[in-house]
Amino acid sequence: MDPGHDRPVHARVRPHPAHREALDLAASLAEELQAADAVLLAVPLYNFGVSQHFKTWADLVIAGAGPAAPVLKDTPTVLATVRGGGYGPGTPREGWDHSTPYLRRVLADMWQADLSVIERELTLAATTPAMEPLRDLAARLHSEALDTAHEVGQALATR
Repeated sequence: MDPGHDRPVHARVRPHPAHREALDLAASLAEELQAADAVLLAVPLYNFGVSQHFKTWADLVIAGAGPAAPVLKDTPTVLATVRGGGYGPGTPREGWDHSTPYLRRVLADMWQADLSVIERELTLAATTPAMEPLRDLAARLHSEALDTAHEVGQALATR
């Protein structure tokens, strides 16, 4: 308590209108997500993590719903993610993908989504001369990602 006041500072401060608007936006985003019949998110690897845009959106949803709220409980959710290089087991940058594990943690573990993930690596192989030896592998990974997307789409359509 401040000297001369009978209530703590936080009880005497009125929220700024912009703060109230931000909280209203957060609640609205969380409600919109909870009302979804299905969710499709396309989130590429961006500088080894998620983009600031996705992170800000996720932070707002968490602020609006609460950190423990399962906003996607049992909701069919598809995450499509791409990586320009190779980050899988045995590659020089294995473990550098800080996006996909984070997304799985938030979507499946925190928000309890019924999550399907479509992943593709080596998307820059076709346009990067140094990656030319990886172009056949990149084409195969592209084909596999398309097959997975088709399977996931078919499964969603039959729900």
